[in-house]
Amino acid sequence: MSAALAAWSGPVPADQVVFVDSDPAVADTADFVAAHGPELRSVSANCVVVAGKRGGQTRLAACVVRSPTRVDVNGTVRRHLGARKASFAPHEVADGESGMEYGGITPIGLPADWPVLLDAAVVDLPWVLLGSGRRRGELILPGKALLQIAGSEVVEGLGR
Repeated sequence: MSAALAAWSGPVPADQVVFVDSDPAVADTADFVAAHGPELRSVSANCVVVAGKRGGQTRLAACVVRSPTRVDVNGTVRRHLGARKASFAPHEVADGESGMEYGGITPIGLPADWPVLLDAAVVDLPWVLLGSGRRRGELILPGKALLQIAGSEVVEGLGR
């Protein structure tokens, strides 16, 4: 993730992407909100890795939605990836292919060939709390900064 920020360019400068240290024991959104306050739930987002399969090929994608919502894996994501079947990637695949820790995956620094699907509700947030790539730590950044990630696009109906 730090290499991705070193190469960061666009209208939102890298210094507006802030890392905050946090206890890895409360890295999951529900635990983090319980420890730090319920108001954080409305500005938190989750990044999940989805595997779309078609004809023996598997394509991985990152999906970013606000934490109170769920990713529409079998509808919106499956159709967007042109897959016959879509499901959450197994932990070991998500970790191994992203180079990040499950429960802390962030769209910043993912492999360049991955689609990064963004729910409009996340992009519209003035500030969003998001994983840092590790279970220890979170990122705070303007929602619109996510549009600067290679392969990112807003997908209507991503979060339900």
